[in-house]
Amino acid sequence: MKKNILFVVNPISGDLDKSDLIEAVEEFATTNHFDLEVYETTGKQDQKRIQALYNQYLPERIVVAGGDGTIKMVAEAMEQYDVIIGILPAGSANGLSVDLNLPPTIEENLKIAFLHHYIEMDMICINGKKSIHLSDIGVNANLVKNYEESNLRGFWGYALQAYSALKESEEPFVATISANNEIVEHTARMIVIANSQKYGTGVIINPNGAMNDGKFELVILKSLDLLLIGKIITGNMPIDSDDIVIISTDKATIKTDYPVNFQIDGEYCGAQTDLEIHILHKQMKIAIP
Repeated sequence: MKKNILFVVNPISGDLDKSDLIEAVEEFATTNHFDLEVYETTGKQDQKRIQALYNQYLPERIVVAGGDGTIKMVAEAMEQYDVIIGILPAGSANGLSVDLNLPPTIEENLKIAFLHHYIEMDMICINGKKSIHLSDIGVNANLVKNYEESNLRGFWGYALQAYSALKESEEPFVATISANNEIVEHTARMIVIANSQKYGTGVIINPNGAMNDGKFELVILKSLDLLLIGKIITGNMPIDSDDIVIISTDKATIKTDYPVNFQIDGEYCGAQTDLEIHILHKQMKIAIP
């Protein structure tokens, strides 16, 4: 008996043409005797349409071609269903794929997405919105706000944007953080709310993070001079530095002394003064290498 697979593809993610990718997926499904149903997102009613397709075909897996935003949308649509999600990285922000150490070739990723085992991965809820990867308040959110206006991508694009974001950033903010039955106050340039270890560029920001441990980390960067930025970008995150505090918890609140730019999974979410955060344990099944 053939197994059903729902293939959800974001046709505009990453500004990449997906016709070759769709053809490769269809060939792989035929060769491996899967019944494939293809759905291209439109940005309108996608969650409801994906739920309807799931109920119609009852797929064994949903394979997603897109970036973090598309993966998160599918995960939210499948919140009440028991289904494995496979990833074909195809977005401008592929942070989760980098953190899962997915390989660079489509051939390898097809095998993982369709055939490999999975982990039950956590998500984070921040002010009612879900995060699957990394969110932050402060300097990097400034970067995210400006990133799409730049033609530079990848490692050096991130590095140069980080430098300009630091130069243009506002004064440090004072954050009052409640977590683990304690209230602490820190003056910070940036606070990362991390479900995983690294940004999509490969920059490690939370070296001891795990996506399925029922916890998230608040990575508080008190200072962001060029030396520290250089260490972070080159993967030498100094977790024992006086300029960095890491709090591991399953729920927290953050209050800032003035509105600070905030982003979730590469999506700018405006300036905020209050964040309510809690873990959503084992929210989705993700195929892994």
